[in-house]
Amino acid sequence: MDAYRLDDGQQTLVLAVAGGGLPQVVYWGAPLPETEDLTAICAAHAIDVTGGMLDQNPDLSICPEAGRSFQGQAGLILNDETGAPVLPVFGNTVVDQSNGLTLTSTDSANGLKLTVHFVTDPQTHVITCQTTLDADRPVQLHWLAAPVIPAPQQAVEMIDVSGRWCDEFQLNRTPWTAGVHMRENRTGRTGHEHFPGLLIPSAGTTNTQGACHAFHYGWSGGHTMFAEELQDGRRQVQFGHATRTQMAAGRHFRTAPLYLTYSDTGLNGCAVSFQRHLRDRIVTWPKPDTARPVHYNCWEAVYFNHDLPELKDIAARAAALGAERFVLDDGWFGKRDDDTTSLGDWVIDPRKFPDGLTPLIDHVHSLGMTFGIWFEPEMVNKDSDVYRTNPDWVLGPVDQILGRQQNVLDMALPAVRDYLYDHIATVLRGNDVDYIKWDHNRVLPAPDAAQTHGTYALIDRLRADFPAVEIESCASGGGRIDFGILSRTQRVWLSDSNDAIERLRIQHDAALFLPSAVTGSHVGPRVCHTSGRTLDITFRAWVAAQRHMGFEMDPRELDAREVAVLSQVTSWWKDNRDWMRRADILRLDSADPAVTAEQQLAADGARFVVFAGKSTTSRQIAPRPLPLTGLDPAAFYRISLKNRAEISTLSRGTTALKDQTLELSGAYLMRHGITLPWSFPERMWVVEGTRL
Repeated sequence: MDAYRLDDGQQTLVLAVAGGGLPQVVYWGAPLPETEDLTAICAAHAIDVTGGMLDQNPDLSICPEAGRSFQGQAGLILNDETGAPVLPVFGNTVVDQSNGLTLTSTDSANGLKLTVHFVTDPQTHVITCQTTLDADRPVQLHWLAAPVIPAPQQAVEMIDVSGRWCDEFQLNRTPWTAGVHMRENRTGRTGHEHFPGLLIPSAGTTNTQGACHAFHYGWSGGHTMFAEELQDGRRQVQFGHATRTQMAAGRHFRTAPLYLTYSDTGLNGCAVSFQRHLRDRIVTWPKPDTARPVHYNCWEAVYFNHDLPELKDIAARAAALGAERFVLDDGWFGKRDDDTTSLGDWVIDPRKFPDGLTPLIDHVHSLGMTFGIWFEPEMVNKDSDVYRTNPDWVLGPVDQILGRQQNVLDMALPAVRDYLYDHIATVLRGNDVDYIKWDHNRVLPAPDAAQTHGTYALIDRLRADFPAVEIESCASGGGRIDFGILSRTQRVWLSDSNDAIERLRIQHDAALFLPSAVTGSHVGPRVCHTSGRTLDITFRAWVAAQRHMGFEMDPRELDAREVAVLSQVTSWWKDNRDWMRRADILRLDSADPAVTAEQQLAADGARFVVFAGKSTTSRQIAPRPLPLTGLDPAAFYRISLKNRAEISTLSRGTTALKDQTLELSGAYLMRHGITLPWSFPERMWVVEGTRL
């Protein structure tokens, strides 16, 4: 038996190759001593055999094989050219440790080669792994799992992620039980419904303490996840492209990267690893040394009604509030007066902009802002010139159900990608654009991996030719958020909901995977257009200030007080954005379910800010102490309440934070916590801290 280990200081992963079969993960968890005997680990990993079992336990390998009598979900399902099932049996593993760990196994009888690759990152503590299948003749692939990982048997539940439009990133806790827990996304995009992530906490794990194993599959075209408990008690986790979505027979297939991390500091340990890895390893920043600009998006101010003098007025008001980027949303092209027409006709509308976009862009620049623009490249309306000319470019059947009055273009066709590239590039070359909001407002008629590969190819081509242009991934809000699309984009529109109560929860849970730097959050209108709820400007502003801040309302609706509050919070965000961009978002364990709280801790630990948002009325009268996390127990910290002006007259006590700056030890702040003033619901307390 040969064994190999991967270490990054936070976790150890051990793989073993035994008996001529495929490698298998025999340990993944807290770091093992450097002197650990891996042969002994492999021996200790083996389970017993008793009645009702095969005489030998089939390996739970990195690709469990039905051909070796594995009785659970196989890691590979394929047919040959005649449609007959192929049951591979791999062996003869060759190991290469020159760049991470690469293990290549062959099945000479079926002409197949399976390669798995693992690489660690000692700074982010994320293990990236991927599976590749090569065949000596065309085969039809139905399922290929990224490297299969055993799940801990000490865990009692798993946490996966679902959602819907305007309520993304819902965390579901599912008990482990015999059989398969399956999540399959067949919408053709990452989806509001099935974010490709999984956390497996040990019993008793919270945000701030306990062990957790975490997974993310970095693919934008829909995935399948199997979390299975076998009859013998072993558990496995598989991730891959959604089943049966690689339509064409082929000789070469590859999964998306699967990202793994382990933490013994609660869910936050996994969250920090994913946040750092995405921000520092996945995203490629066009201008990495430039501060993240405050956005203004005009959608909820004008919708399709683009009038140049009105837009100029709105831009001036947005700049006065502190905006630094003006984004012209849907409605600037074709004859686009509503959502029934012109998608695909990416030519500036001369009715609305007789002199092109130059007058608006020049005005925006004169206000000190840069300019961004909206596209939805993968979509087409039947009422469009491009559809009338090329009806065969539409993906799926002619009589399919429409979504938002639109069809999907077949991005696997080179002619489609060339057409879109030419039209988008013409707009970018003819105008000073530094930002694209790239939207995707309907699901596919049927899932097809080729669609995602085509979209990736188009974005890659545009980024190669326009490297200074930043791109936001938007798909009816949070419908396409994953590490695959974020390797090509720099921002996500987390949700179409600007309702601050809804956003507070969505942002909190999305922070398990996403850093602040990529997470767009805007101050919406006084009356939210998706929930109908009316919320005070202070709450809306502070919720937006938790992430990459912007505005998305009609600034002409603001009264003098609202202008003052929004300007002040925006100024605070600008003063703090540089260190917050690289801060870790730590979810706090609030004893009050009415309070959703997080702590953003600077990379060097020297400062932090706590956001404690109250979404509803507490069951008890006085706020419960809120323990902090990630501090040095022996250090002292100066803390103060930033927004004391928002204290209600009904808060009549002498809480120290109301009018004092306190100096308290990290031990006290983490074990007891901060005592906040009383507040109404729909309010946010902001506490700043500095290490002395």
